[in-house]
Amino acid sequence: MEKEELLKRLDHTLLKQTATWEQVRRLCDEGMKYHTASVCIPPCYVKKAKEYVEDKLAVCTVIGFPNGNMTTAAKVFETEDAVKNGADEIDMVINIGALKDGEKQAVLEEIKAVKQACQGRILKVIIETCLLTEEEKKTMCGIVTESGADYIKTSTGFSTGGATFEDVKLMKELVGSHVKVKAAGGIQTVEDAETFLALGADRLGTSRLIQLLEE
Repeated sequence: MEKEELLKRLDHTLLKQTATWEQVRRLCDEGMKYHTASVCIPPCYVKKAKEYVEDKLAVCTVIGFPNGNMTTAAKVFETEDAVKNGADEIDMVINIGALKDGEKQAVLEEIKAVKQACQGRILKVIIETCLLTEEEKKTMCGIVTESGADYIKTSTGFSTGGATFEDVKLMKELVGSHVKVKAAGGIQTVEDAETFLALGADRLGTSRLIQLLEE
């Protein structure tokens, strides 16, 4: 696969707790240089980053991250704040405990509430596949499809595992035609990235890909 094709599917990511503005700025420079799909950064840097990149690059941020067990009101406020600060895309984490309690409607309504708060911006829904059973993964494919979200995303990268080929294949098969798939967490090689795209992922979330492509 062409290098440019990989890069335009990349959410160039820096979400470490220790991330500084200087590191985020460098990430933005790389995103603009390599024409990535977006940079995915902590909410506290969204305003500064958007002012820095202007319209040259999409800025993505995370909501309810990484655990997902905040209240819906808190997630909605975070989303509204991110949008106000200039975020172009939102990656939210579901309430995993609610899903495991069988509260499917609550999980659905929360995603819908965050989608509304996005005010037309792209919404990606992180389901944290490493913590779910196969049945729960299938359930979430249905819920995300019904919610009106734009993407289903495998992982935060902050739990016990990241994207797997099997999970991306399953998601692609089960989500509605209007829902795209984002593979994130643990993408270690260029070959991994190419395989995820071949299996149906539309976006890749990783901090390593540009470095790997430059080697």
